[in-house]
Amino acid sequence: MPFRLPKPDEMRQKGGQNHMTTSHLIDEFLSIKRFAMVGVSRNKRDFSRRLFDELIDQGYDVVPVNPGAVAIEGRRCFGKVQEIEPRVSSALLMTPPAITDRILLECADAGITLAWVYGISGERDLSPDALKISNSHGIKIVPGYCPFMFMPEPALHHWLHALVWKAIGRYPN
Repeated sequence: MPFRLPKPDEMRQKGGQNHMTTSHLIDEFLSIKRFAMVGVSRNKRDFSRRLFDELIDQGYDVVPVNPGAVAIEGRRCFGKVQEIEPRVSSALLMTPPAITDRILLECADAGITLAWVYGISGERDLSPDALKISNSHGIKIVPGYCPFMFMPEPALHHWLHALVWKAIGRYPN
């Protein structure tokens, strides 16, 4: 039986406004069954493709976004999030940091209200501009975590990654 690390139910106060904890945002994101995955690679051996495949295996309807691909794993691939029909409300960004801010602006233009910016360092993976963009456009952000750690039945190494982060106080709350 796989172990799932506990998630807190509390909200935190920040700047006089209620903000959902990162843990709540992760739960919200994973409860949405159809979302865009921006930056999914055409290369089957790429990490983003392994994540793409696992999300599909977990029952998600993942909409690939890559301007250099027509289809990925038989799914129509879109060049930009604004082109997705029917629209999505959330997106997983697997993009290089140099273009993530631009992609967040495209997400805002497409009406996306929840974005998971992939990373391995939590909030350190976000640029100051990414936070400004998200705040000014009403986009909630899951900052810099690997979705594999939060799967209902993670592989052992992803479960260990989550366990280590919990032990050193870096697991989201």
